[in-house]
Amino acid sequence: MADTGAANSSLDQAAYDLAIYYSLRPELYFDPVATVRATNQSFNGSSVIFTIESDLSAATTALAESTDVTPVAMSDSQVPVTLVEQGNAVITTALLRGTTFIPFDPIVANVVGYNAGLSIDTIARNVLDAGSNVYYQDATGGITTAGRSSIIPTDILAAAHVRLAVAQLRRASVRPINGYYIAYVHPDVSYDLRGATGTNTWTDPHAYSSPEGIFQGELGAFNGVRFVETPRAPIFADAGSSTTNTDVYATLFLGQEALAKAYSSSDGNGPMPSLVAGPITDTLRRLQPFGWYWLGGYSRFREAAIRRFEGASSIGLNTGAGTN
Repeated sequence: MADTGAANSSLDQAAYDLAIYYSLRPELYFDPVATVRATNQSFNGSSVIFTIESDLSAATTALAESTDVTPVAMSDSQVPVTLVEQGNAVITTALLRGTTFIPFDPIVANVVGYNAGLSIDTIARNVLDAGSNVYYQDATGGITTAGRSSIIPTDILAAAHVRLAVAQLRRASVRPINGYYIAYVHPDVSYDLRGATGTNTWTDPHAYSSPEGIFQGELGAFNGVRFVETPRAPIFADAGSSTTNTDVYATLFLGQEALAKAYSSSDGNGPMPSLVAGPITDTLRRLQPFGWYWLGGYSRFREAAIRRFEGASSIGLNTGAGTN
């Protein structure tokens, strides 16, 4: 008896799941720490100038009864945030849109929208990472002046480094954010810090008195710092000791007013990028552009509110694959 099976029929075809899966995406954390924003802007301009008024020195000398007080001068400083255009776009063809087995426009919107958020968050991170207050860790819990190129795999973040960062911020009168300083820490660095033994312990986020203030991605509190774990914390691949190809990780400790953000509010602009369906200008109207646009910028508002600690991780790749 002759059987008709899969080998005899063209009706037996591979099926496709109509769901679309995207690349593994890290959460975006750095924009929310921009606690200084232009809320009372005088007019549209190419930059926004924030003014910081300096305090007078404490007056501790008693006044003479018959002598007038000697006036002192006030002073201020200014922090500019330059507005620049940012954006990206893709173009889809009529042939693609007309032959895909699922609607393609929602896929484009998803990919472009995430790229907008990732790009803005990366810009904010890069501004923070360029701060001038840098400390290079050593394996004893201290710091070294030898620089980034001296870091070896045992120079991991320790409780003593966290305490030092807090001391530096408090010494500079930097205000915490909701009662704690914030640290952006890479998972490799978090692995070492949370695995250390000793009398210091973590406080779970649910134990906070104000759980509504928990940051996305937050691990918990430690020595007065709330740690936000993200793979987007800065990494400098193979930037440590040349003999060990050590990947150097930067942990950012921040207080209030570390980062300023400004943006245009005219012509449809706002605090976050806008998705833009571009004009179709080709003769047969086949090429359809779609992208995002933002007119804004970031600047470090107070250098004193930023401390960058650089060191290694015991589980670092140290192979040149650690860039982000």
